[in-house]
Amino acid sequence: MSRLKYEISDYVVCPGHGVGQVVEIAEKEIAGMSLSMITVQMVSNGMKMSYPAASKEIRALVTTKEVEDMFKLLEDHDVNPSRETWNRRYRDYMLKVNSGSILEIADVLRSLLIIQTSKKLSFSEKKMVDLCKDLIIREISITTGENEKKIDEKIESIFS
Repeated sequence: MSRLKYEISDYVVCPGHGVGQVVEIAEKEIAGMSLSMITVQMVSNGMKMSYPAASKEIRALVTTKEVEDMFKLLEDHDVNPSRETWNRRYRDYMLKVNSGSILEIADVLRSLLIIQTSKKLSFSEKKMVDLCKDLIIREISITTGENEKKIDEKIESIFS
Protein backbone atom coordinates (compact mmCIF):
# COMPACT_ATOMS: atom_id res chain seq x y z
CA MET A 1 0.00 0.00 0.00
CA SER A 2 1.45 3.41 -0.97
CA ARG A 3 1.68 6.33 1.45
CA LEU A 4 -1.85 7.55 2.13
CA LYS A 5 -2.89 11.14 2.60
CA TYR A 6 -4.76 10.35 5.83
CA GLU A 7 -4.15 8.12 8.80
CA ILE A 8 -6.47 6.49 11.32
CA SER A 9 -7.78 9.08 13.84
CA ASP A 10 -7.25 12.03 11.43
CA TYR A 11 -10.18 14.39 11.11
CA VAL A 12 -11.42 15.10 7.58
CA VAL A 13 -14.30 16.98 6.00
CA CYS A 14 -16.86 15.15 3.88
CA PRO A 15 -18.67 17.75 1.73
CA GLY A 16 -22.31 18.11 2.69
CA HIS A 17 -21.87 15.95 5.78
CA GLY A 18 -19.28 17.80 7.83
CA VAL A 19 -16.39 16.61 9.95
CA GLY A 20 -15.60 12.96 10.42
CA GLN A 21 -12.76 10.89 11.82
CA VAL A 22 -10.88 8.25 9.85
CA VAL A 23 -11.62 4.95 11.62
CA GLU A 24 -10.37 2.41 9.09
CA ILE A 25 -8.04 2.18 6.12
CA ALA A 26 -8.23 -1.12 4.29
CA GLU A 27 -7.85 -2.82 0.94
CA LYS A 28 -11.27 -3.86 -0.32
CA GLU A 29 -12.28 -5.71 -3.42
CA ILE A 30 -14.90 -3.83 -5.39
CA ALA A 31 -16.09 -5.03 -8.79
CA GLY A 32 -13.11 -7.38 -8.98
CA MET A 33 -10.59 -4.62 -8.31
CA SER A 34 -8.57 -4.09 -5.15
CA LEU A 35 -8.97 -0.53 -3.83
CA SER A 36 -7.58 1.26 -0.81
CA MET A 37 -10.62 2.52 1.08
CA ILE A 38 -10.93 5.00 3.92
CA THR A 39 -13.85 4.68 6.33
CA VAL A 40 -14.88 7.92 8.02
CA GLN A 41 -17.20 8.13 11.04
CA MET A 42 -19.13 11.39 11.10
CA VAL A 43 -18.77 13.41 14.31
CA SER A 44 -22.34 14.72 14.20
CA ASN A 45 -24.26 11.45 14.00
CA GLY A 46 -21.83 8.50 14.02
CA MET A 47 -22.70 7.51 10.44
CA LYS A 48 -19.85 5.72 8.64
CA MET A 49 -18.96 6.49 5.04
CA SER A 50 -16.34 4.86 2.82
CA TYR A 51 -14.26 6.63 0.20
CA PRO A 52 -11.49 5.47 -2.11
CA ALA A 53 -8.17 6.55 -0.54
CA ALA A 54 -7.41 8.60 -3.66
CA SER A 55 -10.76 10.41 -3.45
CA LYS A 56 -10.70 14.16 -3.88
CA GLU A 57 -14.13 14.36 -2.22
CA ILE A 58 -12.79 14.42 1.31
CA ARG A 59 -10.36 17.07 2.49
CA ALA A 60 -8.27 17.95 5.51
CA LEU A 61 -9.61 20.38 8.12
CA VAL A 62 -9.16 24.09 7.46
CA THR A 63 -6.07 25.90 8.67
CA THR A 64 -6.17 28.76 11.17
CA LYS A 65 -5.48 31.13 8.22
CA GLU A 66 -8.57 29.78 6.44
CA VAL A 67 -10.59 30.31 9.64
CA GLU A 68 -9.42 33.95 9.72
CA ASP A 69 -10.36 34.35 6.03
CA MET A 70 -13.79 32.87 6.73
CA PHE A 71 -14.46 35.36 9.54
CA LYS A 72 -13.32 38.22 7.28
CA LEU A 73 -15.83 37.03 4.67
CA LEU A 74 -18.62 36.95 7.28
CA GLU A 75 -17.70 40.47 8.45
CA ASP A 76 -17.99 41.87 4.91
CA HIS A 77 -21.64 42.88 4.73
CA ASP A 78 -21.15 45.01 1.61
CA VAL A 79 -22.82 42.43 -0.62
CA ASN A 80 -26.24 42.15 -2.20
CA PRO A 81 -27.68 38.67 -1.64
CA SER A 82 -29.55 37.16 -4.54
CA ARG A 83 -33.21 38.14 -4.71
CA GLU A 84 -34.09 35.07 -6.79
CA THR A 85 -36.94 32.85 -5.67
CA TRP A 86 -36.16 30.58 -2.73
CA ASN A 87 -36.19 27.47 -4.98
CA ARG A 88 -33.48 28.97 -7.21
CA ARG A 89 -31.41 30.23 -4.26
CA TYR A 90 -31.78 26.86 -2.52
CA ARG A 91 -30.25 25.06 -5.51
CA ASP A 92 -27.38 27.57 -5.67
CA TYR A 93 -26.84 27.39 -1.91
CA MET A 94 -26.81 23.57 -1.87
CA LEU A 95 -24.15 23.52 -4.59
CA LYS A 96 -21.99 25.75 -2.37
CA VAL A 97 -22.68 23.73 0.79
CA ASN A 98 -21.92 20.46 -0.99
CA SER A 99 -18.66 21.87 -2.37
CA GLY A 100 -17.22 21.35 1.11
CA SER A 101 -15.44 24.72 1.00
CA ILE A 102 -15.77 26.55 4.31
CA LEU A 103 -15.68 29.86 2.41
CA GLU A 104 -18.55 28.80 0.15
CA ILE A 105 -20.57 27.65 3.17
CA ALA A 106 -19.80 30.93 4.96
CA ASP A 107 -20.96 32.83 1.87
CA VAL A 108 -24.33 31.05 2.03
CA LEU A 109 -24.60 31.76 5.76
CA ARG A 110 -23.72 35.43 5.25
CA SER A 111 -26.30 35.82 2.46
CA LEU A 112 -29.08 34.30 4.55
CA LEU A 113 -28.22 36.29 7.67
CA ILE A 114 -28.14 39.52 5.64
CA ILE A 115 -31.53 38.65 4.11
CA GLN A 116 -32.80 38.02 7.65
CA THR A 117 -32.15 41.69 8.52
CA SER A 118 -34.77 42.78 5.98
CA LYS A 119 -37.33 39.97 6.11
CA LYS A 120 -38.31 36.97 8.17
CA LEU A 121 -36.67 33.78 6.93
CA SER A 122 -38.84 30.86 5.89
CA PHE A 123 -38.60 27.53 7.70
CA SER A 124 -36.39 26.14 4.89
CA GLU A 125 -34.10 29.17 5.00
CA LYS A 126 -33.74 28.79 8.77
CA LYS A 127 -32.84 25.11 8.31
CA MET A 128 -30.18 26.16 5.77
CA VAL A 129 -28.77 28.68 8.30
CA ASP A 130 -28.63 25.91 10.92
CA LEU A 131 -26.90 23.52 8.49
CA CYS A 132 -24.27 26.10 7.50
CA LYS A 133 -23.61 27.12 11.09
CA ASP A 134 -23.31 23.49 12.18
CA LEU A 135 -20.81 22.65 9.42
CA ILE A 136 -18.73 25.76 10.09
CA ILE A 137 -18.82 25.63 13.89
CA ARG A 138 -17.92 21.96 14.18
CA GLU A 139 -14.97 22.24 11.81
CA ILE A 140 -13.60 25.40 13.44
CA SER A 141 -14.02 23.89 16.90
CA ILE A 142 -12.00 20.82 15.99
CA THR A 143 -9.39 22.91 14.13
CA THR A 144 -8.87 25.51 16.86
CA GLY A 145 -9.98 23.63 19.98
CA GLU A 146 -12.38 26.48 20.72
CA ASN A 147 -15.75 25.81 22.36
CA GLU A 148 -18.62 25.46 19.83
CA LYS A 149 -20.85 27.84 21.82
CA LYS A 150 -18.18 30.56 21.71
CA ILE A 151 -17.79 30.17 17.96
CA ASP A 152 -21.57 30.43 17.54
CA GLU A 153 -21.63 33.57 19.70
CA LYS A 154 -18.82 35.08 17.60
CA ILE A 155 -20.77 34.44 14.39
CA GLU A 156 -23.97 35.85 15.92
CA SER A 157 -22.14 38.99 17.12
CA ILE A 158 -21.02 39.69 13.53
CA PHE A 159 -24.66 39.95 12.46
CA SER A 160 -26.21 41.66 15.47
